Amino acid sequence: MSESTTTPQARVSISGPGLTKPGIVVLQSLLIALFAFLEILIRHGVGILTDIALLLAVVGGIRLGRKGTQYVTAVTPPIAFAVVVFAILLLLDGIHITRLGLDFLSALSSAAPYLLLGALLGWAHYFRKR
Repeated sequence: MSESTTTPQARVSISGPGLTKPGIVVLQSLLIALFAFLEILIRHGVGILTDIALLLAVVGGIRLGRKGTQYVTAVTPPIAFAVVVFAILLLLDGIHITRLGLDFLSALSSAAPYLLLGALLGWAHYFRKR
């Protein structure tokens, strides 16, 4: 009796039909919130890690979503980003309208190219599958 030393390679695949619309919203929102919170806490602003998380959220929604979830994949990241950043800044800055507004606009403007790229990817996938 000889033992085989080769092991089969594990393939990464989804074992079911994929995430539903609420699952995609939760996945994308939590991913964006985690990176935005950490980066705002450490750097006091949104940077490249949050931008990459935005793109990963779109790609993850496309890859892990069920058929018919393309619209949610395209729409959720910009909305989630805006809500999360506003909530984090409200917690950190307090209700100082001027500072809160400037920090919020600064965060939106620094992430704008990645928000646009993510939206283009999401909407291109939506119209291609439609």
